[in-house]
Amino acid sequence: MSHPSAATPNVLVVRNDKIGDFMLAWPALACLKNASPAPRITVLVPTYTAPLANACPWVDEVLIDPGPSADKAAQQELLAQIKARGFDALLTLFSTPRIGWLGWRAGIPLRIAPATKWAQVFYNVRVRQRRSQSVKPEFQYNVDLACALLARLSLKLSALPSPPFWPMNDSHRQQQRQALLSTSQTAGECVVVVHPGSGGSAVNLSIEQYASLITQIHQQLNGMPISWMVSAGPNEKPYAQALIEQLDEVDITAGHFPDSISVADFALQLAGADLLIAGSTGPLHIAGCLNVATAGFYPAKRSATPLRWQTCNSAQKRLAFSPPDSAGQQDMSAIDINHAAQQISTLLRG
Repeated sequence: MSHPSAATPNVLVVRNDKIGDFMLAWPALACLKNASPAPRITVLVPTYTAPLANACPWVDEVLIDPGPSADKAAQQELLAQIKARGFDALLTLFSTPRIGWLGWRAGIPLRIAPATKWAQVFYNVRVRQRRSQSVKPEFQYNVDLACALLARLSLKLSALPSPPFWPMNDSHRQQQRQALLSTSQTAGECVVVVHPGSGGSAVNLSIEQYASLITQIHQQLNGMPISWMVSAGPNEKPYAQALIEQLDEVDITAGHFPDSISVADFALQLAGADLLIAGSTGPLHIAGCLNVATAGFYPAKRSATPLRWQTCNSAQKRLAFSPPDSAGQQDMSAIDINHAAQQISTLLRG
């Protein structure tokens, strides 16, 4: 383990919940790492997001959070690891009492978190955000916290970083694109990935809605060849297969997105796509970080709006759809599939 020099602030950043939440922390991590002088960044994440954290260009070290249900020995080991690193600052992007208490017990001198819940008592800098009002994208709330930390550390940031927050060179993207096309049964002008699963964290369109959406896009593109690929997370393969079979019934060929050994491997493959269509899930936010175009389907409830969970790709590459105000907040059947197909078709035509 290398220790930073005295002139290099040593920062621990915590975002230890779901994959999508962690991906929306990348703009904040980019802000920290682009400051002058650049701090040393360690992230505390759960095991399932660790591959992504290890792939993040803005992260120097990854610590694994055993989680709140881990035994006392695992909690003590985590505390010992944090103490040993001598962090100058703790930035908790989503505050919980356990992490706040951990930072306090580790003796981290500067501890920053949103001013929400009673967990804020463990922090000596609390940033009032009122996230529950959902007036900003989640990634912007995270960036605001990062900027508050930079100000406290007297670090300078000449300009806010812009997409892509997961930069990859063109040769890699082209290599991945060719790899995807080599597995496709259609030599398309565009590679479009559809992710019909929800990962259990968000509502999504039904398989029938996805089939209707793709059929309408296919018709509106009037013969423009598309390589359709259907991706699936763990335990979601039946959803993908059901969609492929429904499309086959209307003579639209779609294939399975190639299997990957980890979520980071999935992301590297996804870099070769032109568009990802999905619910507000981890894959959608991975695509956003890669600056791949996205078409996201969201519920209408305040805590899960398209604005709050906006992807962090460029504005011109971002589409979002949700039920109308007249429908139930999570009534995804009320989404206008025809309108969505028109918008997506326009985006694909470029």
